[in-house]
Amino acid sequence: MLFSKIVAAYDGSKAANKALDKAVELVKASPGATLDVLHVFDFPRFYIAEGFAPIPANINQDFYELADKTVEEAKKRLEEAGVEANVEMIQGAPAESILDYVKEHGNDVIVIGSRGLGGIREFVLGSVSHNVVQHARIPVLVVK
Repeated sequence: MLFSKIVAAYDGSKAANKALDKAVELVKASPGATLDVLHVFDFPRFYIAEGFAPIPANINQDFYELADKTVEEAKKRLEEAGVEANVEMIQGAPAESILDYVKEHGNDVIVIGSRGLGGIREFVLGSVSHNVVQHARIPVLVVK
């Protein structure tokens, strides 16, 4: 068996959809393998001077509803593919949350989409996939 505990990061983007498709392929190619799909979201934060500005509750609610919709979309895609998976929604910093999850659950590969940012933009902005690749202690499959 190639991998037994696969985790796929999913945010609803085109790259994430490709990564989810690849994770489904891996599960189908490895009888007995399990698939965890993670959607990590965070509430917006605005810094003013040395503190945080309060965010209206309706904005946080909108972020939560979008996250919930994204999870339902992942479940639908998995159902259409005929694959059973554990789909979870986690609130927090994406790269850190993904890494904490795999450490806690003993996954053996991470499948994640790439935004395709190049050189300077990636250095300045950072990206979830880049951070996961740099800090993961297990193989990471970055799908473009």
